[in-house]
This record gives sequence, C-alpha cells and structure tokens, in this order.
Amino acid sequence: MQKLFVDFVPDEQVVLDREQSRHIIKSLRMKKGDMLYLSCGDGYDYGCMIEDAGDEAVLKVCYKQPNNSEPSVKVSLYQGVPKGDKMEDIIQKCTEMGVSQITPTLTHRSVSRPDEKSAKKKNQRYQKIALEAAQQSGRGIVPAVNQMESIKSAVEKDESQLKILFYEGGGEPLKNIITKDLNSVSVYIGPEGGFEKDEVEYLREKGAVIASLGKRILRTQTAPVAALTAIMLLTGNLE
Repeated sequence: MQKLFVDFVPDEQVVLDREQSRHIIKSLRMKKGDMLYLSCGDGYDYGCMIEDAGDEAVLKVCYKQPNNSEPSVKVSLYQGVPKGDKMEDIIQKCTEMGVSQITPTLTHRSVSRPDEKSAKKKNQRYQKIALEAAQQSGRGIVPAVNQMESIKSAVEKDESQLKILFYEGGGEPLKNIITKDLNSVSVYIGPEGGFEKDEVEYLREKGAVIASLGKRILRTQTAPVAALTAIMLLTGNLE
C-alpha cells in the first residue's frame, strides 16, 4: 500500500497539503475510497481512507499498526563524494536497503568538491530523493542526508558501535566482523579511486575495522549497496 510521510501525528482526520494531494491524486491516480498509509516516524503506520480527492485531499484515519520494516541495526553511511549524479542513485538504493543516515564525505580523491552554496542546494535534492525512496519502500523513517563533511570531521563525530572502512587493498571478511546483536554500524566507502593509505590508517587509529567486499573492485555507487545488503543479511534483516 502507498505510503506518505507527514511531520505530525495523524489524528482522526488529516488534510494533506496541495503538493501531497497532487502526488496521490494526479501521479498515483488514487481516488475517493482508496487506502494509503501515513507515517510520521513514531514507529507506527496509520491506515487512512481518502474521503475527499480534491486539491487538498481529506483522509480518514481508520487504524494504526506498528511499522515492522525498520532493520534492527542502524547503519550510517559515510560516502566519499562521487562525480556527477551518482550520489543520487546511492541515496535512493541505500534508503531502500534500510540505511539510517547518509553523510557525503570529502576525501583526498574526491574529484567533485562543490562549494557551500552548491552543497546546500544538492542536499535539498538528496533529501527529496530519500523521502521518495522511503515512501516507495515502506520505510518507517526517512533517512537523514547530512551536509557534506571532511572524512576527519565525520570520524570525530561518529558514535557508532562499530566502524567499518571498505578497502580495495584487502581486509577482514564481513562474516568475521558482523554479529546479529549489532546495534549500530558505520560504513565508510571511498569515491572513485578509493581511499589513500593515510586515510585508511587514520580510520584504523580511530578504531575502524578494515574490511573487504570480495576480490572484485566495485564501483563507488555499487559498494555501499553491496555492503548494506551483506550487513542486513548477516544481522538477520533479510529473513
């Protein structure tokens, strides 16, 4: 069933704004009597029926139920800033796979280095992509897409239970690192060209485990999806 995220706890009746109304009526071709879910990130899905399919659609809240789509482990992705629009694909696919938050991260080999104004504009686009992917995949939350940070700044703020840097130069297999009782993990992925050795050593000094995604070298937009899939499988979140 289609889902929309709202920034309030749905009550007995909900009036959607014009943009959301246009989305469900025009884009999704929903009509009076159709059902959809609303979610505000409180752990519940609210089943609603469309009572009025006008410019500001009116919904009747029929029931609420616990959302069971969120994984048991919180995964924070620190993605080396890639070229072009690759970050958009990364955000979309990783949202579908259950990521909790994404931080575009500047590394030595990041070719794309937008200025502050451009970075903020991109972030607005990224937030919209995360929202749409969360709605499409039935997530219980919309993952946060943070402002761009340097890798050193990102590591200093990282409070995850486990930090993993994926390195094409080799490392531990994930099956030796991930346990089912893991609560939170950070994933560090390099841009095109990967990480420099001093970055790998810096992360290691900060407690990160250096890991491998196999013998093949993955593209920067492939690696985070592969890493998330493996983590979800090893923590029992793909069962």
